[in-house]
Amino acid sequence: MTLVYPPALKVMSTWYRKGRGLAMGVMIGALTRGSALPHMVNRIDGLGWESILIVVSAVTVIGGLIADRLGQDGPFTLAPSVFDSSQLRLILKPTDFRLATAGYFGHMWELYAMWAWIALFYGDVFAGSSSRVASFAAFVVIGSGAVGSVYAALVSDRRSRSEGAAIPLRWSGSVAVVIGFLVDAPSIVVLTIGLVWGFWVVADSAQFSTIVTEVTNARYVGTALTVQLAAGFVLTVFTIFLVPVIRNAHGWGWAFLLLTTGPLVGTWAMRALSARLPTDPDPDPDPYVSPFF
Repeated sequence: MTLVYPPALKVMSTWYRKGRGLAMGVMIGALTRGSALPHMVNRIDGLGWESILIVVSAVTVIGGLIADRLGQDGPFTLAPSVFDSSQLRLILKPTDFRLATAGYFGHMWELYAMWAWIALFYGDVFAGSSSRVASFAAFVVIGSGAVGSVYAALVSDRRSRSEGAAIPLRWSGSVAVVIGFLVDAPSIVVLTIGLVWGFWVVADSAQFSTIVTEVTNARYVGTALTVQLAAGFVLTVFTIFLVPVIRNAHGWGWAFLLLTTGPLVGTWAMRALSARLPTDPDPDPDPYVSPFF
């Protein structure tokens, strides 16, 4: 994903100046639905893991072909530049970039561990039911994040980038505090709370990248996005590993409580950033350029 994600974000940013937050949010929403898709495929009776892997890989190839044949840079792109290691120092120096990246790290600390283990969690919630039920629960919970991404993007464009990220961080962190301790509660209650978690847990994702595209020199936006995203994905390894370890030792409540550290750090970073970024992120009165109209 780290090979595809940064270039896709960079290309999206070349199409929009005004409304960039929403554009990024829609793209992350599509990514979220794609991430939920394997759980939906797993709900089909009679499919083994090999068949599921073939199906989702085929969909991935089709998506790649569509991007290759129909995708193109927008009107706000710059000529490609040669990689220069000195760019790393220039990228890391600005405080805005560091705060946005700290927020992104907090977001990633929670997100992929939640996505990785939510199906297993609902397997315990729906104990005694078919595993297909847990897969469908995981699909709708993760998939709800597509709507959350669009909502947070609208907040980002209309208020501020930092608020568009901070609101989801506060909500997702709050749900992570309680949901694991409710594993034995009525399943409909746990599913409803999970939908709230899924809605908010990814909603802030696009805004960290949007901030980077706006506070970084346009000549090395691609490198800046790659640095931020690659480091964030490396960070996910720790919580993806730790959640089942803590769950086996102490239960889901304490395992998910571990994840709340990320939203706390992210919220702090967005509060610090809010004093540095404009309240209106889209001051340009000109309408944004759309690749579709």
